[in-house]
Formats: sequence, C-alpha cells, structure tokens
Amino acid sequence: MSEVQSSFKRYEKKYLLTREQYHIMRLGMASRMQPDEHPRYSISNIYYDTERFDLVRASLEKPVYKEKLRLRSYGVPGSLDPAFLEIKKKYDGVVYKRRVTMKSRDAVQYLNGTRKGDESQIGREIDYFLRLYRPEPKVFIAYEREAWAAADGGELRITFDTGLRVRSNDLDLRLGDHGVPLLDDDRILMEIKIPGTAPLWLARLLSAGGIYPVSFSKYGTYYKKFVIGGKSAKIQKEVIYSA
Repeated sequence: MSEVQSSFKRYEKKYLLTREQYHIMRLGMASRMQPDEHPRYSISNIYYDTERFDLVRASLEKPVYKEKLRLRSYGVPGSLDPAFLEIKKKYDGVVYKRRVTMKSRDAVQYLNGTRKGDESQIGREIDYFLRLYRPEPKVFIAYEREAWAAADGGELRITFDTGLRVRSNDLDLRLGDHGVPLLDDDRILMEIKIPGTAPLWLARLLSAGGIYPVSFSKYGTYYKKFVIGGKSAKIQKEVIYSA
C-alpha cells in the first residue's frame, strides 16, 4: 500500500448488514461513491490489553472516553514488511486514531520491550500507554475490506468488512491470517467514516434500506463470545487443525 495517514479525527458509525441490505447500499451509492485507491484488501490486527482485559471491559461499559492499542498489517507481513502500531481513542462520539509505521519484526520487539520505539510525538504517546497499562497480546482479528470514497473528493468514506475471524494463539501477524468466525451468521460490517454530519442522500438511503447504526466492536465481540462465553479453547483447537 502507498503512504498511510498517521493521524485521524472523525466520526465512525457501524452497521451490521444482511446481504440484501449490502446490495441496497451498493446500488444507492453508485453515483456518489467510487472505489478507494485501494478498493479491496485484507486487514490483520493483534489487540493488546492488560492481563485482566481491563481495556475491553471498560470499553463495553460505554464510557465517554475509551482507548485501545493494536498492531495492524495489510495482508500477512514478512519480518521486514510494514506494520502499523495504533492507539485508537474515542471521546464523546469522535474517533481519534494515531499510529506509527514500523517493520513488523521491529514492532514485535518494541512491544515486548527489547527495542526502542519511535521518537515522534505519536511514538511518545504509545510509550506512555505501554508504561501505564503494560499490555500484552490478547487476540488476532482479521477480515476482508471493500473500501469506497466520495466521488466528489470529499472526506466521506464507506467500508464493508466480511469474513471476520479470530484466534487466541499464534499472536504474531507473520503467522498467517487463519482463524474461526467471529459472527454466527454471514453479516457484513459496514462503517461510515466522516468528519461531520452525513449528507442527506446517505441518510435517506439508510432509512429506505431499514439500516440503523449498532454498537459493535470486533474486539468487544470477541471478548463477550470467546472469553466470557468460554470458547477460547475451541478457537485454539480449531486454529491448530486449520493452520
């Protein structure tokens, strides 16, 4: 992928779509949206948390402010390929994302304390986060993304995520993107990302399709289903046999 933005501030709304609703969206936005510069790609993430899952537990209580740390790659990286270490914060409905780019090998060494981090302002923020929470890798989450951008050059962006899958072992981005399904049915996760209010045409399209926002977190869903629900062992067993 080309140069990646290191800082974001925007609103993000999530929707769980049926296949029929997905086709309604695609048809309705055809004249307003165009394929992004990178229209289709795979995303892999490792989420970090405290030993007792304090960050995700706090997030599920829907506080005014919450934050999380993840290591992301596009596709399965080699040791010298880029990975993106991100702090994602949400305050009063606004999402702030800050990230630094590192070789995947260096990012792993930094996170386990055997290498220095980035010297930038964002790097110092991540250093503080690590000192404060002492996080450890908790889960791998991957999915396929279809990305659309505003045809008029505006900042509206719509993405569709499919094939959401997780694993609780092999917590290294370089070890493949295998996992077991996160959702029980074949839902599509749509995210609308915009710096302000949605345009009228989009609001009308959502209403016509009976499409309403949901409170959905990939990591939060994993925690509720596989940690609280006691399915982590099942993930490990299935991943071992499918790897």
